[in-house]
Formats: sequence, C-alpha cells, structure tokens
Amino acid sequence: MASAQTPDKHSALTLMTMQFAAGGCAGFVEVSIMHPLDLIKTRFQIQGGLDDPQRYNSIADCVKKMYRSEGALSFYKGILPPLMAETPKRAVKFFTFESYKNMFSYGNYLNQPVVLTLSGLCSGLTEAVVINPFEVVKVKLQSERNSFPKSSTFATAREIVSKDGFGLKGLNKGLSATLGRHGVFNMVYFSFYHNIKALVPEMDDPKQDLARRFVIGLCAGILASCINIPYDVAKSRIQGPQPVPGQIKYRTCNATIRTVYTEEGFFALYKGLLPKVLRLGPGGAIMLLVYETAFTWMQKNL
Repeated sequence: MASAQTPDKHSALTLMTMQFAAGGCAGFVEVSIMHPLDLIKTRFQIQGGLDDPQRYNSIADCVKKMYRSEGALSFYKGILPPLMAETPKRAVKFFTFESYKNMFSYGNYLNQPVVLTLSGLCSGLTEAVVINPFEVVKVKLQSERNSFPKSSTFATAREIVSKDGFGLKGLNKGLSATLGRHGVFNMVYFSFYHNIKALVPEMDDPKQDLARRFVIGLCAGILASCINIPYDVAKSRIQGPQPVPGQIKYRTCNATIRTVYTEEGFFALYKGLLPKVLRLGPGGAIMLLVYETAFTWMQKNL
C-alpha cells in the first residue's frame, strides 16, 4: 500500500480526502468487475439442503439456470447497494486501517505483525458497521428469483425500514455476522498482504513489481475468504429469506452457524466458497492495486 505518512505539502485533512477518493475508486472498479460472482455466492449460501427444489448443483448450473429463467441482467441484481456503499466502505477500510496502525504503533510497544493484525481486525469491525444496512438490502434483492426485481433498491430499503425499522430486525439485521465476516477478513487480508509484501523484494521492472503485488494480494484475498466464510454463510442466512415464511429460524451469528452445522453438516458452512474465492481473490488484489495506484498518483499530482 502507498505510504500513509503525510508529505509536507499535504495536510491531514487532504490526505484523508485522498484516501476516501482512492478507496472509492478501488471499490467501484472491484464491484463492477466481480459482482456477478458475489451474487452466485449468495444464491449458494441461501439455498437449503438436497430437498430444495431450486437447488443449484454447480457454478455452471447456477449461471445456466439464472440466464434461462431470469435473463442476462440478473447477474447484476443488487449491484446498486454495493456501488453506493463502496466509496464510504473502502474509505473506511483503508483510512481506518492506517489510523489504527498509527495508534497501535505508538511507542513501538507491539511488533509490526501484531500491529497489522490488530489494525486489520479493527478496520473490519468499523467497516462492518458502515456497510451492514447496504448488505441487508443487497441480499434481499439478490435472493429474488424473478427476471427483474419486484422493487428498486430504494423501495426495498423503505420497505425494510417501514416493516422492521433500523434495528437488528430491520436494516441492521445480521450485524453480528457482518462484524465477524469483515473483522476476520480484514485481519487476515491486511496482515498477510503487508507482511508478505515486506518479505518479497521489490522488482526493478514496474510490470514485474505490479505482478508481484497482484499475486500477494490474490493470495491475501483467497486466504481471508477461506477463513471467514462461515460468518459469510451465517450473514446470508440471517439476512436472506427464512425457510418458512413468517418464522424466524436464523437470528444470531453463532446460533446460525451451530444450526447450519447441526442440520446440514460441516461443509455447509463453506457453501459458496468457490465463487467467493473467485471473486475476492482477484477482487482483493484489484482493490489493493487500484487504491495504491490512485493514492500514490494523488499524492504526487494534487
């Protein structure tokens, strides 16, 4: 990542604005490219067991069935909430990571790997609070199986608020699972990326160095995705449609994980892993590269 130390010509407020802008660029590019895989991941995570009549057997089967029954545009269902959320979300992710890193590094009481791990965890928890309402709306839209969503993003949000409010039953449903998902992901993602990048020597050729950083970012995204996916499955179950209309089966994060494990087995906690890895492996690398490039350019040119 580009250095977060303040150049003489930039104030702290200017740097914060640059981080917000660079994070917004990173989020917009990543979501625009990778959203269809996020949708497929959600479809796998909300489907039930073998008796589910609308069950998908593979990614290819899901793509084929969605295309035939819902149309090509169905792969971008629910894209507006993440696009709207990515600017503040990525701004929070990168800005708070740097802020927490500076805070935990104060006085050099902790070694660098511990600082990076704690900073990633805290940035993820902060990010989760910001992003959860958007996730609730996105999952509701992604779970619809008709050709076009019955309501718009804003109408869906209004419907949720009017019915259940802003609390843990409404627009902040599944917050504990979102905290777990983002906290664990960012903890692994930032810690792995920065620690490994420091160990692998920089390349003199800019293209080779770009490839070096992309591969490290790819590995960081894949590893973080594999570790945090049980929280992701719990979040999708809590925020998605309940198995029996009118009955709330999935309420809290840990209880949902236990229920899924008991009723469907260990591997059910890893539903949607392949599309998640396919999305957040390269997506994680894209985010870091776009952020670093945009932030460095702004530091030099603004």
